[in-house]
Amino acid sequence: MDPFIIVALALGSLSTPTFCDKGTGKARSCSDIKNFYSGKGFPLDVVPQSEISGEHLRICPQGYTCCTSDMEDNLAVLSRREMEGLLKEAGRTLQTSLARQYKAFDGYFLELLNRSAISLHETFTPTLGAVYSLNSQVFSDLYSELRRYYRGSHVNLEEVLNEFWTKLLEKLFDQANKEYAIGEDYLECVSKQIEILRPFGDIPRVMKMMVTHTFVAARSFVQGLMVSGEVVRKVSQVQLSQECMRAIMKMTYCPHCRGMASARPCANYCSNVMKGCLANQADLNTEWRHLAETMMQVADRFDGPTGVDSVVLSLPNRISEAIFTMMNNIETVNNKLFQACGSPREGGTSSTGASDILKKGKATVEDTLTSSSSKVDKLVYDVTARLREMQLYWVSIPSLLCSDRVATGTGSEEKCWNGNSRARYLPEVMGDGLASQINNPEVEIDITKPDITIRQQIMQLKIMTHRLKNALNGQDVDFQDASDDVSGSGSGACADESCSRSVHPALPSTVGPLQNFYPENKEVKGSANQNLPCITVYLLLLLMLLLRR
Repeated sequence: MDPFIIVALALGSLSTPTFCDKGTGKARSCSDIKNFYSGKGFPLDVVPQSEISGEHLRICPQGYTCCTSDMEDNLAVLSRREMEGLLKEAGRTLQTSLARQYKAFDGYFLELLNRSAISLHETFTPTLGAVYSLNSQVFSDLYSELRRYYRGSHVNLEEVLNEFWTKLLEKLFDQANKEYAIGEDYLECVSKQIEILRPFGDIPRVMKMMVTHTFVAARSFVQGLMVSGEVVRKVSQVQLSQECMRAIMKMTYCPHCRGMASARPCANYCSNVMKGCLANQADLNTEWRHLAETMMQVADRFDGPTGVDSVVLSLPNRISEAIFTMMNNIETVNNKLFQACGSPREGGTSSTGASDILKKGKATVEDTLTSSSSKVDKLVYDVTARLREMQLYWVSIPSLLCSDRVATGTGSEEKCWNGNSRARYLPEVMGDGLASQINNPEVEIDITKPDITIRQQIMQLKIMTHRLKNALNGQDVDFQDASDDVSGSGSGACADESCSRSVHPALPSTVGPLQNFYPENKEVKGSANQNLPCITVYLLLLLMLLLRR
């Protein structure tokens, strides 16, 4: 033992042993960490005047130190709070970007719907006259239902369109045959003939196909943006483990305790610490990339001749063409309906609406797509670029968090903090994800116990990706039907009631509860219960044999 310590202990002048600088023979001062520690808002009365023995330390190397146990605990909590703050800030940045993309597309799509509805009203009012004004509710109902579907309500698009054409047939037939007194029963018979009669030609079929593809894709796309942002928010709030807290403390503040405040972590050392701390988050990578890739495929469909602007803004013209088709063939339509439903009873007025419509000609809605096309081009470009950028988000966080804190420059590999001293860091860098951390030298991780919150979010990503893939084919499925072996965990869109008032689209409420993520094998449970009596019998027989001995 150093003679200075022996003398000090013998004299009883030291309650805690201090250590001297071998060059000067004097104990090294702890003034540097005192200034640093007080700058973090901690009291100074626990800071030693000079270095002490470090046997009490549980995280930092147990050499000469300026940190007490209380200081180590305080700095550990501080390092964890700071790191979790950085993770939340990184998440908020991505959330803000996704929210911006959502707001831009959502606003544009609703603007298209409004423009289409206004164009129809302004054009049909003068051209169709009473035929439109007396039956305007049929058209406004169509747009209302389309909006409700897009916003996330449980609306069956096919049923909405079928209902629209059925009501339109009834209204137009009644308007074209004013000389007859047509009752509700007769109109019900008329509506049942629509599939055989096909009074509007092929327009309903074409329009159904285009509207379904466009609206399914648009709704799924905005839901994908919402789910992505919500996954980021929830994962960013996952607390770091105790083992991670110790590793971050050792990397961040232990150099201060050792009197090496200027020493910055070695690059590979920081990588191993952060890869270990964020191993569960990195497991989001595969499904996150799949979601981003699928959303980009959907976004590509929004442009071109069958894009959202072309489809939505062409609705009035298609409806006008359908009306003109029926009225132009009203005699044939009437003859077939009279045969199927019987001749209607006379007693109406002498005028017919069909001749008035034919005289004015087919209504053409003037709404150029030039401005819309350029706008949707920019929207698709912006959102695709952002989705491409975020693809590697979950595996890039470690390097992002290490970029501003590691040692750089000439000789940095030899003079950086490696967790114990200023020296080269020798261990290899671990891979990404939980399974790759089994031999991580910096963070002790039980790879058999993945974080449940993050696993749930991985499932949400899988479900959303499946929904988007169906949307590419124009298929609209509820989340619980998205896969044979998975169920959702709620909307994933908002955490509180206020969100439902401010954000329009919401995932279907048919999504199953959380426990559906891990369905129990009811057959197995049932068979186990049924076998209990048999097990009891075996145990009794065994006990009898033992007693006989």
